[in-house]
Amino acid sequence: MPLPPVGTRVVIRYRLPAGSTPPLTDVIGHLLSTGAAVRVRTKRGDVVSVDSDDVVTIKELAAAPVRTSDIRNVEHAAALAWPGLEHQWLDGWLLRSARGVTHRGNSAVPLGVEADVSALPAIAEHYTTRGLTPWLSLPDRLFRLPGGVRPHLETLVMVRDAGVEAGVDADDDPVRLLAQPDPDWMRVYERDVPIEVLTATVDGEVVFGSIPGAAVGRAAVTDAPDGTRWVGLSAVRVAEDQRRTGYARQLCAALLAWGAEHGAARAYLQVLVDNTAASRLFESMAFTVQHRSRYVPADAL
Repeated sequence: MPLPPVGTRVVIRYRLPAGSTPPLTDVIGHLLSTGAAVRVRTKRGDVVSVDSDDVVTIKELAAAPVRTSDIRNVEHAAALAWPGLEHQWLDGWLLRSARGVTHRGNSAVPLGVEADVSALPAIAEHYTTRGLTPWLSLPDRLFRLPGGVRPHLETLVMVRDAGVEAGVDADDDPVRLLAQPDPDWMRVYERDVPIEVLTATVDGEVVFGSIPGAAVGRAAVTDAPDGTRWVGLSAVRVAEDQRRTGYARQLCAALLAWGAEHGAARAYLQVLVDNTAASRLFESMAFTVQHRSRYVPADAL
């Protein structure tokens, strides 16, 4: 039978072992992988594996609604995974600065339920005294963007389970895992980001994946307020002459496995809305869009 794409929310009816009463049962969740077995992650986070021969029906469902608390937890873990060189809390906002290197490391994000517009003058002063644009990182639902304000660098935040990526052979893994970027990693990355910015986390662990001369990426494990441990993928780049070779998938699979080994149950990444090639790759790896975020200068509100 034709199967929905990986990442789709589905209901599967399947046969139980002979003699079971009732003989069939159902499972609802997001499709993780297909093949000899069909794997589904349920709402509770359990992974159910069903032999493909036992599947009776599989039906695509509408995406489950996302709770604001789920968004807050992912954004909290992500902010701790890329905190810049300096960070501080102000009335529920986490203010990060990194001498202007990257929007993510030089923006304030509303993580506390108390975060509102009353803090914006102090946020603007914080950044302007450092010679920086007072960027706000505004995820869906955590801050209401007034009409008429044009956002900058709108981003998809995609999530999935951590763990081993289906279809990737760990015995044929060319990925090196480094404690910090080496010269080859920086050459492939091609961005002038200081190593101290790349290695910074708050109460987290970080690793740098490399397929020498071909692909690089970063993973950081941090905790959300609800206790969930997340691994975030970032700085993923494949050298131009090495693209469409499967290196990005191998690299990300190794970083996801590393995150799971370091206690992460869930994974996230951020991709620009207009980077369709990247979003399609990540969808094929069972990442699904949870929410969007964007940057806005504080003085525009």
